Amino acid sequence: MDRGFITILIGLYSFQDCIHFLASVRKFHREPIIILIDRVPRFLYPLLLVFGNVRLQAAPKHENPVLASRQAKLTLYQESPFEKTIYLDCDICLLSPIYEVFDYVDEVDLLVTEDVQPAIAKAANLLRVKQDILSTLQSVGLPLNENSIQYNSGFIAFTKSSKTQELFTNFKKYFEMVVAYQNVLQLKDQGAFAAAVESVKPKMTTLSPVYNYLDKWKDVYAIDQPIKVIHCTYPYRPQYAKNVTRSLFTRIVDRTAKIFLPNQLNNPWRLK
Repeated sequence: MDRGFITILIGLYSFQDCIHFLASVRKFHREPIIILIDRVPRFLYPLLLVFGNVRLQAAPKHENPVLASRQAKLTLYQESPFEKTIYLDCDICLLSPIYEVFDYVDEVDLLVTEDVQPAIAKAANLLRVKQDILSTLQSVGLPLNENSIQYNSGFIAFTKSSKTQELFTNFKKYFEMVVAYQNVLQLKDQGAFAAAVESVKPKMTTLSPVYNYLDKWKDVYAIDQPIKVIHCTYPYRPQYAKNVTRSLFTRIVDRTAKIFLPNQLNNPWRLK
């Protein structure tokens, strides 16, 4: 297959997000969507498949669902059957079509967006302890330097190539280091991803924040273009994202979510 989308759904905590993710993609795109899924009862699968051209594939299993979702991200290259893949976290919502992203990966191996705090040397979100950030990351074996960038791994577009395959191989290797040093590092994948980019140096392009806009931190952006992809950062979901996916089906799901989904926070449909 030439191109398609892929996301990850581990457990019921993000199920409602995934429904809205699918609704937003289907509002603008007909390409196939793969969901790497685990810990979701099978009787709920039809609610995902109703959007059409959706394929459910088993995600890696782990008793820790956070770790399982991180491990699923490491498998994106091998699990995607597409020549050109757009990976999006399932708490993302499209606000417009993004056909051009598929065209952009004709020219590069990888498309990414920077995190709201792009400088690795200032990425305190990666550490459990209050220590010098860069030297701590280096001390566990991550090949990072003062110029390394933290990318937000909620959006990754890639093409099948030897460089991309090598990138994901190294991504797995460096994430295993993160897991091994949980006494000092948060269980996040972005440090490992930055290390993989630093070591492999794929041909890549960093896209504008409009392709991975975190509305919760809107004050840090300086953009003058329409937002195309909003990252809702659970449980924060602004009203304009809700409006994009509003339909009879999603309204029914949202109303019943309070009954059949655990860990709901201030429904109806999240904060704001």
